[in-house]
Amino acid sequence: MSKRSSSTKQSRTNKFTFNSKPKPHNFHNKIVLFSTFLLISIGIYFFYVFFNDFEKFNADRKSTTLGLTFMTVALGLFIYKAAFFIYTIYNYFKYKPVASVSDKELPTVTVIVPAYNEGKQVWDTLMSLEASNYPKEKLQILSIDDGSVDDTWEWMQDAKDKLGSRLEILQQPENKGKRHALYRGFNLGNGDIFVTVDSDSIVTEDTLRNLVSPFVKDENCGAVAGNIRVLNNKKEMLPKMLDVSFVMSFEFVRSAESNLNSVLCTPGALAAYSRTAVFNCLPEWINQTFMGQPSDIGEDRALTNMILKQGKHVLFQKDAVAYTNVPDQYLGLYKMFIRWGRSNVRENIAMSKYVFTNFKAGSKFGSRLLFLSQASRIIMSYPFVLFMLFFVLTHPLLFLGSTLLSILVFSTFSVLFFGYRYEIKEAVWAYTYSIVYTFALFWITPYAIATASRRGWLTRGLPEKK
Repeated sequence: MSKRSSSTKQSRTNKFTFNSKPKPHNFHNKIVLFSTFLLISIGIYFFYVFFNDFEKFNADRKSTTLGLTFMTVALGLFIYKAAFFIYTIYNYFKYKPVASVSDKELPTVTVIVPAYNEGKQVWDTLMSLEASNYPKEKLQILSIDDGSVDDTWEWMQDAKDKLGSRLEILQQPENKGKRHALYRGFNLGNGDIFVTVDSDSIVTEDTLRNLVSPFVKDENCGAVAGNIRVLNNKKEMLPKMLDVSFVMSFEFVRSAESNLNSVLCTPGALAAYSRTAVFNCLPEWINQTFMGQPSDIGEDRALTNMILKQGKHVLFQKDAVAYTNVPDQYLGLYKMFIRWGRSNVRENIAMSKYVFTNFKAGSKFGSRLLFLSQASRIIMSYPFVLFMLFFVLTHPLLFLGSTLLSILVFSTFSVLFFGYRYEIKEAVWAYTYSIVYTFALFWITPYAIATASRRGWLTRGLPEKK
């Protein structure tokens, strides 16, 4: 037997364990703290030294019609963003997750796990699902290999050997994309609720029952978003930063959206859908196109959008947690963000076609406000980049100082929020993430707009298609 086969066999016999909360690395945290305070100090120093330059810059803008127009628009956007932020805080404090219902009340569930070139990670995912605190007679687990060229299918077979009839595995004849794998699962599943879980994600023991409980309490619930944390955040810097970003995106932003019954995106890593709501839009979803090209990305955002269009509530469950792997290198990170950016562009266009109609009963204010917030962020991406480049060329040191100071002001909320919810030692990564995003990822949205019609998963080794 080869060394690889021997190690593989041994790893398969290990008992499945899940480390839900990695311990912080004190050495790394000290580096981040030192770097953060150094950058803040530099920012404050530059802003102070070049304050006269700022006043001159301000006066120059006021002295021209174009400059005055720019400043007026900038002030209006700032007031709008500040008001929207306060409104988000208000809805966050009003949000309460739905309490888990009893075993008797829990609906039948089909969990669908599509997998492509995932290797052993899919085995870990399936084992975590089987270990769920959910009535076995009400739980169906389907895993679909989407034409993998590695040993993913072998690991799925091993999981099948261990779990027996509790797991069904299927194999696509060729790689057709995640959307088609989910489509097959939707048509084969027999549950009243569909749960989709990425094959690089791990769920906690109570995740499934917490995730589907809103469907029992709210008869108009069409979909529920899970709470996503980062799994591989033990060593590399980028996953640590993304973990803080995910907490803000889910536990703060989606909590507020949930209070408005209008979560805009249920994540592919963990989401639940009403069977009825899925089949009401399934043909449209599987045949979705953009500018004449089949849509093979953004399947989660698209399905959420189509369920919102039905007038259904889309909620968030803070206590339904999944830990997922994220890119740990810049190349993988920006490809992931490009994919998300293109999906946002497409689905905001789709949402614009119904959000101002009478698409649901009751108040539509929240849905419309959330749409306008996202749309304005997309529309203003080009003017923002142009202004930033102009600022860099004409007042480089003032730009650096004011940018670092802005990062200090706006990221401190993220630090306090994460620190209150979890550990302050890890919260300081919010500063680093803001710096990386500001200086290394600012181009993502403009590029995503310009290339919105392109296809391809990008982070799965699949070629990008025009």
